[in-house]
Amino acid sequence: MNTFFKTLAATAVAAAALTGAAQAEGERYVLVSHAPDSDSWWNTIKNGLALAGEQMDVTVEYRNPPTGDLADMARIIEQAAASGPDGIITTLADPDVLEGPIRDAVAAGIDVIIINSGTPEQAREMGALMYVGQPEYDAGFAAGQRAAGDGVASFLCVNHYISSPASSERCQGFADGLGVELGNQMIDSGQDPSEIQNRVMAYLNANPDTDAVLTLGPTSADPTILALNQMGLAGDIYFGTFDLGGDIVQAIEDGVIQWGIDQQPFLQAYLPVVVLTNYHRFGVLPGNNINSGPGFVTADGLELVGELAGEYR
Repeated sequence: MNTFFKTLAATAVAAAALTGAAQAEGERYVLVSHAPDSDSWWNTIKNGLALAGEQMDVTVEYRNPPTGDLADMARIIEQAAASGPDGIITTLADPDVLEGPIRDAVAAGIDVIIINSGTPEQAREMGALMYVGQPEYDAGFAAGQRAAGDGVASFLCVNHYISSPASSERCQGFADGLGVELGNQMIDSGQDPSEIQNRVMAYLNANPDTDAVLTLGPTSADPTILALNQMGLAGDIYFGTFDLGGDIVQAIEDGVIQWGIDQQPFLQAYLPVVVLTNYHRFGVLPGNNINSGPGFVTADGLELVGELAGEYR
């Protein structure tokens, strides 16, 4: 065999070996979220997780506390760790409740990536590999500055998950971006759609000079849209929201919502699976945390977002 064919054969063997290394090696990753079953926004997370598992040829699982109870979530993390996965991807809705189980998983030799809620600093302190998500206070602050530039001076923040510090950070950041005190402008709306609608209407009736409404996702945005329609304020009161969903995209198109803050949840689920798989197969790891947002979605350029809202956006 001449030198050329020897080289070609060696290259083919090396390529085959590399291809074999990139095939599934039994990796299994568990994503644990704080979301209740009723929160449809997390469908995008589930879709991103499933697609990454398919593309990387690994096993992925999604687990969550059905009612959103954080103590239940802590137990789920413990159970996930006990099952011996190669990695755990988890939100950090409340460090006081979840820090113990996360540290225990890391101590057991399980690689952890924090997503969605928490901070890069908290992820590092707990021994996680990295953080993938949106800095919530910074996103709220940017939204507040944008609203201030549009003439907003007072607002209602409809917080449907007030037990999560990240949710309150959004409201606080918005107030600071406006340069006003948060005070009683943030309400605990709960998660029942009818109750959210009623509480929004009650607040706006009691505070008719409110300039703007800020909601924190489809769970609070969708009933708020109904409340504003019923009160005849849709399109007249300034309305911004975190996150996207089918009704939110339609409201942006209709001029009822001025903007939605897209934290790109697809990336929050998709990228950790890719990162963990490549880390376990090839020992490579990004050197920095990944900010998946914020990005403002307005009526301009809604076509692709509208097609994918609630699925991949």
